[in-house]
Parts: sequence; structure tokens; C-alpha cells
Amino acid sequence: MKFLSSFLALILTLALVSAASVQAQPGADDIIARSLETFYYSGDDQRTRATMRLVNPQGKERRRVMTLLRKDLGGAGEQRYYIYFHEPADVKGTTFMVWKYPAREDDRWIFIPAIKLVRRIAADDKRSSFVGSDFTYEDVSGREVGDESHSLLDETDLDGRPVYRIESVPKAKADYVRRLSWVDRERWLPLKEEYYDGRGELLRTFTADAVREVDGHWTVTQRTMRDAQSGHHTEVVYDEINYGVGLNDDLFSERYLQRPPRQWIR
Repeated sequence: MKFLSSFLALILTLALVSAASVQAQPGADDIIARSLETFYYSGDDQRTRATMRLVNPQGKERRRVMTLLRKDLGGAGEQRYYIYFHEPADVKGTTFMVWKYPAREDDRWIFIPAIKLVRRIAADDKRSSFVGSDFTYEDVSGREVGDESHSLLDETDLDGRPVYRIESVPKAKADYVRRLSWVDRERWLPLKEEYYDGRGELLRTFTADAVREVDGHWTVTQRTMRDAQSGHHTEVVYDEINYGVGLNDDLFSERYLQRPPRQWIR
């Protein structure tokens, strides 16, 4: 009788441990949501100066220097983005702005100083190349969890980091039909992404090449997007990163697209 009691107690303990493990493992949607939050929403606002290198298969490169401003509006996921290009001379003064909404398509504008024109970027163009790079407009400001269907494939390691491997399939027509993501299980940052076409061929690969803690936030400080079809790649290095700088809402307006706020883009 004593043996039976001990055996039942052991079974109950194992069942509770198993249930706790299942409960503790987040679902694929939760993993992607937390990853997007960490990657795109850390801090209430952010000022970053970055250098972008566009490299062709022969190793020839073009270099661009920019300042990025980002502000969160409340807790519902609405954001504002503003990017100013300092270099090279042919893009100097170009500005890009995003009004990001959680439940509908984002609004995007670009100001081209050579023709003194503010152009609205259509929703259909959000996956187009961002100023000639291998990143898209969507890569700059992020996507919504609900844009894709997500499945947790497994838990594994990537370059010594524990990660979740997630498969995501877009719900609407896109330039890819399947995306694999490797999300850091402790820092919640996407460390790698692969995009595939309908034939199963690799289209693009994103990698987080350097990660460090900035102002208490785990941050990707260097990232690369590689085009598997052309051999071209784009590398972005964040030279300065500051959170909680006190950006005002009115900075993110058409007025400042044409007249950049000098105190923030110096």
C-alpha cells in the first residue's frame, strides 16, 4: 500500500512537471510578437546614427550614412519613424517617414530633394527595396504578427545561442511564400531569417551580426540582408544608439520631411 501511494505520488509529480513545461513554452504567435516588440519597440523613443554598405557580388560598395528617429505612441503599437540621409551627396537631404498603425496599413512618405517632391509610398510597395538596398520598407519599420501564420518548428541553437525556430507563411500575396526565423530564447531578438519562394529556393537571408545591451535594452547593432539570387548584400552598422531621448510628436510631419529638425539629425 505504501509502495502504491509512493508510485501514485510520483506519477502526479511527473504529470504536474509535464503540464508546467507545456504551459511555460510560448506559442509561435507569442514568440513572434515578443520578437517584434523587442526588435522594433524597445524604449519609448530612439535616436540612431547608422552606416549602410551596399555591396555587389564583385565587392564594389556604396556607402550611406543616416539618422533614424523613432517614437512610440501609447501602448497600442502605433509608432512614428523618421530617417534623414547625410551621405552620399546624391541622396543627401532625402528623408523618409512612417506612421505605423497596429490594425491597418502604415502610411509612408519619402522626400526627394533633387526634385523637391514628397511622394506617398503605396501599401503595395512596402516590400519594395528601401532606397536601393536589400532591405525593404517593411524591414525598416516592421510587420504585424497577424500578417502571417506562424508555427513553432523546434528549439535549437544558433551560433551558441538558444533559439526558437519559427515558420511563417504570409496570409496575403507577397514576394515570398515562407519565412524561417531563429529567435533568441533569452533576449527575444531575431538572430536570423530566411525567405523562400514557391519553388523552395532561398530568396533573402537576414542575420543579426552583433548584439549588445544599450540603455538596458538588448539591441541589434549590426545586421545584414543578403539577396541569394543576385549575390548582392546590404550591411547596416549602428554607430550611435540612444533610447529615451525625448522626441516630440510634431517632428513626424510633412513639414519636417522638407525641413529636417537640425537638433536631432546633426
